[in-house]
Amino acid sequence: MRSSMMDCPLLIDDILVRAATEFADHEIVTQLPDKRLHRQTYGDMAERARRLAGALHAAGIQPGDRVATLGWNTYAHLEAYFGIPAMGGVCHMVNIRLAPEDIAWIINHAEDRILIVDDVLLPLYARFADAINVERIIVVPLTGESVDPAYTDYETLLADAPADFVLPAKHEDDACGMCYTSGTTGRPKGVLYSHRSTVLHALTSSLPDNLDLSYNDTVLPVVPMFHVNAWGLPYSAALTGAKQVLPGPHLDAASLLDLYAAERVNISAGVPTIWMGILNALDAEPDRWDLRADLRMVVGGSAAPESMLRRFDGHGLTLVQAWGMTETSPMGTSGGIKPAVAELDEDARYARRATVGTTVALTQTRIVDESGRLAPRDGRTMGELQIRGPWIAGSYYHLDNDRDKFTTDGWLRTGDIATIDADGYVDITDRTKDVIKSGGEWISSVHLENEIMGHPGVAEAAVIAQPDETWGERPLAAIVTRAGQTLTDADIRTHLLARLPKWMVPEAYVFVDEIPRTATGKFSKLALRATLQPDE
Repeated sequence: MRSSMMDCPLLIDDILVRAATEFADHEIVTQLPDKRLHRQTYGDMAERARRLAGALHAAGIQPGDRVATLGWNTYAHLEAYFGIPAMGGVCHMVNIRLAPEDIAWIINHAEDRILIVDDVLLPLYARFADAINVERIIVVPLTGESVDPAYTDYETLLADAPADFVLPAKHEDDACGMCYTSGTTGRPKGVLYSHRSTVLHALTSSLPDNLDLSYNDTVLPVVPMFHVNAWGLPYSAALTGAKQVLPGPHLDAASLLDLYAAERVNISAGVPTIWMGILNALDAEPDRWDLRADLRMVVGGSAAPESMLRRFDGHGLTLVQAWGMTETSPMGTSGGIKPAVAELDEDARYARRATVGTTVALTQTRIVDESGRLAPRDGRTMGELQIRGPWIAGSYYHLDNDRDKFTTDGWLRTGDIATIDADGYVDITDRTKDVIKSGGEWISSVHLENEIMGHPGVAEAAVIAQPDETWGERPLAAIVTRAGQTLTDADIRTHLLARLPKWMVPEAYVFVDEIPRTATGKFSKLALRATLQPDE
């Protein structure tokens, strides 16, 4: 028997209409390249997004066509997030931190018809312009300078477009957005998000045990809008009516802290690199910034060490862990303290906060060991983390040989090694390609890195495996010391031996000026291996 409920599709259009009607006067603030602040409202954004939709339709964009964006976190990028899918197109956010040749390959593989690019990123565009096949380049004049006549001026395009463009009918399973993986183990892979998956993700990520968003909040996504939908924050913030503060190209700690203070931000999100910079700035000038006492900072991309959580607590600020991937839209887990954990002692509570949290509603996670058996939720048994749910990818765009990424019973194989404990806390211990197998035992490089970064003289640490004739593999630690500190191998070994079994503690250490990173801000173990083990 069917229900008597209305058959209403879940569409991004509904978020746009809600923002325009319920939160028309709520602000969207953008820090421009010259640090001036551009202010608009959700009402302004909705009208301009509708104009963009009409302009793209007039330009011949058809439902399902891809329109690429090459931009920072700005008002124009937010308009594209809504305007492109509203007219039936697919908003393809291109990672500007990739190599130009990779950007060109991605744009061509996605078959993008139009590219919207910030004027400050035109030098980057010039490096791959001759290698891509797009019909039109639309330039956003963030600097206020005139746009070259060879391109289409974004502001002129919107001014000439109808404000009353009627949005076409769409199916909730139609694609609305597109992101590519960072391609650390081969060519990047494209993931297509649907209207339905995006709306459900926005709803669930806004729940109290996740991002806990409402129209009383002010959100600043440091995570770029070209990286996994800015973790869905543009949609979840618009859905709930939260004020949005967009930092543009200024992602240094002082600029971000200035914005936090001036705009009274209470929710922000970024990778550990960002928070380490913020933490160092606060340590250096603890009285410079008047921040909201309820400022919550969501960390993703890779786990933050327990020492970072404790240091932020010392400033009266809260760091919250989360986990996800391009393939998971991205939220898969979110940190929080369950009642049973709240009753534990301080060290036990920190240990849970140092995990990536518990599985978010409407998704499921499991651990599968090397033999393919389901691992118990005991917090000890490691295996591959697998996930499924309504906003989890089930395939890749134009990739025929992707079945090894998915199980026969419909779960995504994440490539992460993890444990899940009896309370549901997921602790990611490594990537399958990075775990160190020493004498038949697994050593978590992430666990070692976090313990090393717990030393007060260490700024950053990355651990890779190196071949060993006796044990097969042993850990090698690359360490960046904090300014003004001098450390030796013995200092680190003494620190680790007080915390870990002797067989887990590395014998080999190298002190470096910096640790290479991927385009998404994670440690690049691939580049580190190439540097430290050039003959391997």
